[in-house]
Amino acid sequence: MNQKEEKQQTKEQVMGQLEQVIDPELGIDIVNLGLVYEIQLDEQNNVNVVMTLTAMGCPLAGVIHDQVKQSLVELQEVGDIGEVSVDIVFNPPWSKSMMSRYAKIALNVHES
Repeated sequence: MNQKEEKQQTKEQVMGQLEQVIDPELGIDIVNLGLVYEIQLDEQNNVNVVMTLTAMGCPLAGVIHDQVKQSLVELQEVGDIGEVSVDIVFNPPWSKSMMSRYAKIALNVHES
């Protein structure tokens, strides 16, 4: 497996772990909600999760931030990834159109 394939596999592992992070208000994981915009890896496999929240000023931002970091501890312990950082951004703004089909069905969101 070449380096590019390894990085892609690592990103997929990270996304899989992030599916365990449930938005406390909506009860759906942050991946299916479309809150995770990008997984960035550097040469040392340090991970930067670029994500957003469903609303600016979300009172649970700190909780979600901590849960993201906690969800990746297992990958850190086995040496698949290094340090983890989380960047919460609001551009582009999140919208319901970013949700997966699963999340839309679970939350009874209809396409317009």
